[in-house]
Amino acid sequence: MTTRYRVEYALKTHRRDQLIEWIKGLLAVPFVLHSQPSAAYDERRRSVLAKMEIGAHRRYAEIMHDVEELINDHIEHQSRGTQGRSKLKHLVPSVGVFFTPLLLEEAFEFQDNRRKISSRRFVPPSFNDIRLTLNSAQLMSLTRNGSIDLVTFDGDVTLYDDGESLTNENPVIPRILKLLRQGTHIGIVTAAGYTDAIKYYGRLHGLLDAVAKAITDKEVADPKVIILGGESNYLFEFDFHAESFLKYVPRKTWMLDEMRSWQEEDIQSLLDLAEGALRECVGSMQLSAQILRKDRAVGIIPVPIPGKPKFNREQLEEIVLVTQQILDLSTPGKKVPFCAFNGGNDVFVDIGDKSYGVLSCQRYLGGIEGSKTLHVGDQFLSAGANDFKARLACTTAWIASPAETVALLDELHFHSEI
Repeated sequence: MTTRYRVEYALKTHRRDQLIEWIKGLLAVPFVLHSQPSAAYDERRRSVLAKMEIGAHRRYAEIMHDVEELINDHIEHQSRGTQGRSKLKHLVPSVGVFFTPLLLEEAFEFQDNRRKISSRRFVPPSFNDIRLTLNSAQLMSLTRNGSIDLVTFDGDVTLYDDGESLTNENPVIPRILKLLRQGTHIGIVTAAGYTDAIKYYGRLHGLLDAVAKAITDKEVADPKVIILGGESNYLFEFDFHAESFLKYVPRKTWMLDEMRSWQEEDIQSLLDLAEGALRECVGSMQLSAQILRKDRAVGIIPVPIPGKPKFNREQLEEIVLVTQQILDLSTPGKKVPFCAFNGGNDVFVDIGDKSYGVLSCQRYLGGIEGSKTLHVGDQFLSAGANDFKARLACTTAWIASPAETVALLDELHFHSEI
């Protein structure tokens, strides 16, 4: 029983989004009732398929409408401070904060036209179908409720491939420049924690060079581009006259009030515990890894050995879950927020998390509301994913690759121009 619990919960539940899985389950019923796999062999194939598609589409749209209404009810409860009593909260206990309504029925129509979800006979509505529908619903809601004042992005796997840089030819750059021309502020909220501007320039030089050229060409007058590194620890602002086009902003000028209460002694104690947990995991799994300690983070990175494979996903997840549990139960872990996450080929523990990062961006840029902010990232699972906490600060969009980020921004501009 213990083994089954660990397999079903510790290694699976944390890799699911409960709202998406719940919607997926709802859509499975009409798929079973309306899909006609046998139509491939039926003499009346065309008419049967057409009838199937119409029936499935109608039921899928009705379910999306019903979920949309449940979210509206949850938002009403939020406004009264009774969100724990909403029907949606009882159905999906892990559901969090909604900053705007979600136009799910209309978003489904949009995605169904693209992905032909209702036409499928053998493959039911998938996790990705629902994830992208939620993204579309969020974009529709944001664009119809006025301007989007701030868009923040994760770095790796969101703007560029894992471990790479944002180079000049990256197709996301003209899309970001279009946002800047429309007056939208841009933030990069990344786990990369550097204390000097040149390292961030190395990762983001394509965008920074493009913004500088846009200023020179008078395409944009005073663009606001900021980088918040280490989740919520180092702030740099675009400055046309600065070296590497970035200037460091002292922490005391942008920190949230809650962050000021974090004691340095507790921070270092938490990092000591995290380092100990990481060392124990490296030893028990006999990994070729190096411990990397920074002033606000600690992690492990692989030491390449010829003929020996890199870390596998299961090892990385095990390290995250072990470290998370140790820190959750510790005294420093109760005093200082932290983020333990799987970076794809490393594991890091950062002080703070992306909710503080996005909130700090909003405050520094004049007090932008969560309903006017969109965070785009690739890691929104409940554990080992550092974009997850951004949901506490603003609306979000969950992408799976840099190509999806480009498509998302194209869709955002499409909805803005309707």
